[in-house]
Amino acid sequence: MQMSRKFANIAYPFDIIILLAREKPPNMKIDIKTLIGEATAYDKKEMLERNKPKSWLKSVSAFANGNGGFLLFGITDDDNVVGLDNAEKDADFISEAIKAKLDPVPVVNLEFKNDGDKKTIVLYVNSGQETPYYYIGDKQRLAYVRIGNESVVADRIQLKSLVMKGAGNTYDSMPSSYKLSDMAFTKLRSIHYKRLQRSFEESEFTSWGIIDENGKLTNAGALLADESPMRQSRIFCTRWNGLTMTNGLNEAVDDIELEGCVITQLQEAVSFVRNNSHKKWWKENDHREELPDYPERAVTEIINNAIIHRDYMQMGSEVHIDMYDNRLEVYSPGGMVDGKLIQQLDPLTVPSKRRNPLLADFFNRLGLMERRGSGMKKIIAAYRQYEHLVGYRAPEFNSNTTEFRAILWNLNYDSEKGEIVADSEPMNKEFLKASRQIYKLISDNPHIKVVQISEAIRMSLRQTHNYMKQLQEMQKIARVGGRKTGQWEIIDKDYTEFFDRI
Repeated sequence: MQMSRKFANIAYPFDIIILLAREKPPNMKIDIKTLIGEATAYDKKEMLERNKPKSWLKSVSAFANGNGGFLLFGITDDDNVVGLDNAEKDADFISEAIKAKLDPVPVVNLEFKNDGDKKTIVLYVNSGQETPYYYIGDKQRLAYVRIGNESVVADRIQLKSLVMKGAGNTYDSMPSSYKLSDMAFTKLRSIHYKRLQRSFEESEFTSWGIIDENGKLTNAGALLADESPMRQSRIFCTRWNGLTMTNGLNEAVDDIELEGCVITQLQEAVSFVRNNSHKKWWKENDHREELPDYPERAVTEIINNAIIHRDYMQMGSEVHIDMYDNRLEVYSPGGMVDGKLIQQLDPLTVPSKRRNPLLADFFNRLGLMERRGSGMKKIIAAYRQYEHLVGYRAPEFNSNTTEFRAILWNLNYDSEKGEIVADSEPMNKEFLKASRQIYKLISDNPHIKVVQISEAIRMSLRQTHNYMKQLQEMQKIARVGGRKTGQWEIIDKDYTEFFDRI
């Protein structure tokens, strides 16, 4: 098995533990900072607890189940080198304990390091491919994962992810219970043609991973279907009145539940934010400068990331987009894939870890995102051009075991006045909701009649006519052709040209 970590570059059998420099410890002075710089996950142990092997073997399990890491034996938490009384015997115990109490046995490197006459042990644990790696002891069989700087027992969903990883699978690549013949993919075909200037071929259902080698619709394929049956893929959008979320829909200025194709969800979620935002503008010598509450690029990326990287195995948990007067918050089920805490990292240097690689590939092929994640960089870059504004606040990110949260701050909010200072106001709630429903109905059937729209949105024919007329006057929709043989067309460029702007 090829060891992928930089601790070694030699191929070793999977079930063998490698002990280096066992005969004669090298005369090397310990540099704690250098050691810690070799990995982001590590544990320091003042001594080897022989009577409580679980206290350190759980970290071996967690490192093997994650991205690897190492344990330092003979060093205190405050980096004081105290050494081990008998490093050679401790090394034998470590080796035997790993073989006896971990299943399967991970690939590790064990090295001795000296600080004068004080001998220590550095146990490197490689990231494993045969996950989950279990600790067996005390009549228990437990798999551990790394969350921040702690090793914790994997919960049900994390364990399921480890099992899939060990089998070489991901949730989005697994076959679903739905049939391809029961699903329509008009949105995928439409965006495919718009972005790539060619039709979506039938063979691409297989090459894209929408169906597996047995012809079964994958979970990723089900997420791309027009009327996606994956209920946990929904996005709840709410514009709250004020700075906090309170009980009761009376406090919501606008709200919508998005479902269906995840590509459509992206478009409609960004549209929801735009329609519930203000704008401020001023004249320059040769153009008009415009300042929205939130940069559309940042909004698009933050929602894109929520759709692509969320944990779809968390049933009953959806993406939430909550807009307040001073900020926009996005909640996504599932923490960082590798268990790290984003608030402890530099978001500009965080490497991409894709929980749903097939879904990410779909969006990449359509030009909706880059293959290698740079979403947070784009979000931060979109905001940095406004650093000169008074009261500017950069985007914020926070994560834990089961969730990821991001905050975008309203560029037009005056914290001293406690209000949004802008030149335009969002449309009223009823008109916004009706407009969204009308857009969807026209998209599905351009030949639809007003009376059919009235019935579908459960609104009086008179009010529907008023809204349709208002949308035409605002140059959002247009009637092309005669009243009987013509059709409706959406001409709202903010909506129709969304995919051109990505």
